[in-house]
Amino acid sequence: MTMITFTQDNTRFNCRVVGVAIDQGRVLLHKAEDDDFWALPGGRAELLEPATATLHREMIEELHIEVDVGRLLWLVENFFQYRGLDFHELGLYFLMHVPADWPRRLEKGPFLGYEQGVRLVFQWFPLEELPTMRVNPSFLARGLQQLPAGPQHVVHVDP
Repeated sequence: MTMITFTQDNTRFNCRVVGVAIDQGRVLLHKAEDDDFWALPGGRAELLEPATATLHREMIEELHIEVDVGRLLWLVENFFQYRGLDFHELGLYFLMHVPADWPRRLEKGPFLGYEQGVRLVFQWFPLEELPTMRVNPSFLARGLQQLPAGPQHVVHVDP
């Protein structure tokens, strides 16, 4: 399939689908091994692929688990710079539940996942620690501590 992303000059557009897994007061974050910030797990949508199917596919690819995709939390227009490019990202952020019997659900430290040859570091973090961390997009440091009752539209610019 074809990912919904394109680059023009120094600007890249992405359509990204994201999972918010909260368990026992902790949230599951990940980062590429060489990044200095954390983000919620997910990935780029493919053409003709429903957003919930994207999240299912990404979690199978990255963590080899079947997740339960819940309600839509945020529709985020995210503008940021990454690896020399200006990004315009449209993100769909869904509540996501990992299986109760998934051994990684109880992990205290980091664990690895892989996608397309990239080593991903995953870790559960207490929600109260998020404001002291570099989490992108940065509105999540507070937003994850009190999830919206219904879907919210967010326009976010990270410097």
